[in-house]
Amino acid sequence: MIAGGPGRRGGPPVALSAAALTAVALVTLPLAYLIVRAASGGSRAWSVLERHRTLDLVLDSVGLVVAVVGAAVAIGVPLAWLVTRTDLPGRRLWAAAAALPLVIPSYVAALALLGAFGPRGMLQGALERLFGVERLPEIYGFPGAVFALTLSTYPYVFLLVAAALRGIDPGPEEAARLLGRGGLDVFRRVTLPLLRAPIAAGALLVALYTLSDFGAVSLMRYHALTRAIFLQYQTLFDRRPAAVLALVLVLLTACVLLLESRARAGSYTRSAPGAQRRPTVTPLGRWRWPALAFCTAVVGIFLAVPIAVLGYWSAQAADFGQSLSIEWGAAVNSLIASLLAAAAAAAAVLPVAFLAERYPSFWTRTLERASYASNALPGIVIALSLVFFAANYGGFVYQTLGLLVFAYVVRFFPQALAAVSASLRAVNPRLEEAARGLGRSPSAVLFSVTAPLVRPGVLAGAALVFLSAMKELPATLLLRPIGFDTLATEIWKFTALGSYSRAAPPALLLIVLSAPLVYALTARRGSQLATPG
Repeated sequence: MIAGGPGRRGGPPVALSAAALTAVALVTLPLAYLIVRAASGGSRAWSVLERHRTLDLVLDSVGLVVAVVGAAVAIGVPLAWLVTRTDLPGRRLWAAAAALPLVIPSYVAALALLGAFGPRGMLQGALERLFGVERLPEIYGFPGAVFALTLSTYPYVFLLVAAALRGIDPGPEEAARLLGRGGLDVFRRVTLPLLRAPIAAGALLVALYTLSDFGAVSLMRYHALTRAIFLQYQTLFDRRPAAVLALVLVLLTACVLLLESRARAGSYTRSAPGAQRRPTVTPLGRWRWPALAFCTAVVGIFLAVPIAVLGYWSAQAADFGQSLSIEWGAAVNSLIASLLAAAAAAAAVLPVAFLAERYPSFWTRTLERASYASNALPGIVIALSLVFFAANYGGFVYQTLGLLVFAYVVRFFPQALAAVSASLRAVNPRLEEAARGLGRSPSAVLFSVTAPLVRPGVLAGAALVFLSAMKELPATLLLRPIGFDTLATEIWKFTALGSYSRAAPPALLLIVLSAPLVYALTARRGSQLATPG
């Protein structure tokens, strides 16, 4: 079904094309909704583009994306190299701990950072008691938004780059060492170019997450397009200007996709099923302590601080005699909906990834790129578009678990697609051609050759969707069945009331439930870590 290299004559199989077209058509429903709403508004709706404030929002959003992507790459790539290719002490523990911030929703991250470093926060209180410091610099606005979003997104880069480092052939690196290159020089000149595709894929996920985020930018009082769209939907009866602003987000997404496509051009493909030899450890030597300090700082700031703040709020509530009962039903509901979304997304992205990677052409690449559009849209826009379609064309699915799961798949489809595409891209299609030349059928090639090689990417993509669905708030609030509470809605309910001490326990439970999956993505692959050679 998928065998054959790029540009294979005869074009892709009809069944594969039909499956990919169906998947992309479904996930682009919100885009169709926006176009219809904006077109129906006439010149009045489009006049929002002429406002000077709109240009400011676009520039502020682009600046935020650039800063967060830069910070995520600067943190994620060195961390991935340290835990997979060096003799860093406790590297398996660091690998698991460095990925855990992925389970912290951006709105929880922002709340925790404000509680730790904000006005009258824990740090300021401690400094006031010790040194009489009465005020710290404000973290509201751009710095706070970058801080919170980097916390929630750098694990995307870290996980994808770490997976690539475990899978690439160590031969070129070993050859460079034999020529007298040092460890850091080998990384800069040999390893880093081989990581172009996973770095680009991780940066793409970070950029799309940042473009679509509402919680962190709202709590940090940063003026971004998502916040403006949310306010338009919330305060105005006419939602067509908001639809136009959402289309601006889609345009920004197209620009991000173009940059990502150029960044990964000429990326490395493996000529064998996998690295047959474990890569040699790079001794850190005198850099061991700076490396440990770097890992400690990242994990301390991005993981320990939020958990400490949530723990402090929970303890404070207990001291005041408040009830800290946890809605276990909400936890079960979160797990069910997220698992269903992860499985559905993993299945839906396969035909799209196979079509784009094995039969590249203008239309297959366009199809793949179109599927990323929904990820730049705020959850509320996706939810309202599905409400519109359900109310007008499928009322029987409104406020059902199926519609909520479908919203999760639409929202996080690109996360699974990026992981599967990166994994498939690293598989040389000549392996499949060789299997076909030996008389294997396309289906046999798929299951015996391709599937084992892309399985890590499929599982990683499903895991990313699961973790993101556990945290999703706006779509859950609008589309959940009556009485179907989740951990995200419990956190939001108490946060909206200003009861942070009651919002802390469900936030901690969300982290506890999601942590084992993150551990499975990292420490479980410990046998593939570099070993002394």
